[in-house]
Amino acid sequence: MTDNCKFADYIMIIHPAYLITGSNRGNRLFMLKKAKQLISERCGEVVRWSGVYQSPSWGFVDNTAFLNQVLLVNTTLDPTRLLACILQIESEMGRTRRRKGYSSRKIDIDILFFGDCIIDENNLKIPHPHIPKRRFVLTPLAEIATEFIHPQFRVTINQLLGACDDDSVVLPYNEKIQNTNSPA
Repeated sequence: MTDNCKFADYIMIIHPAYLITGSNRGNRLFMLKKAKQLISERCGEVVRWSGVYQSPSWGFVDNTAFLNQVLLVNTTLDPTRLLACILQIESEMGRTRRRKGYSSRKIDIDILFFGDCIIDENNLKIPHPHIPKRRFVLTPLAEIATEFIHPQFRVTINQLLGACDDDSVVLPYNEKIQNTNSPA
């Protein structure tokens, strides 16, 4: 943990944290809405959020596209407690974590940034190490944090998105259009 990321139990400081939620199983949109609600109730106030985006699976092949949304949460939890809160929410929502590899899931919640903290521990890496490689993360993140500066690379989210080599198609998800095209 860097020096600017030391946390005392007795200090109630509000920290901005960027999270991404994702789902490609079940009622995907409902899962994102439920995750946002539970995060707001248990982890901190959700003060900004991106639109919902649809993209293909990343790191594995699946026919069902993912829906993703980035949330900005003001939290009084330290990063370790925030992670514990997120893991509890995932578990309650039916997420079963696998030891290796990527797979389909009802819900996935990742910490992207915790202020300008840099944390490199076995079970917690902030900023999320794959941000620069994932268009499905950068696109919604750029919607609400265009000028946020990545604490390790010292470039904006918009610059990271412009330099991203991922050629995945990430599109805004329009619930009305999707529902119109759904079979009855």
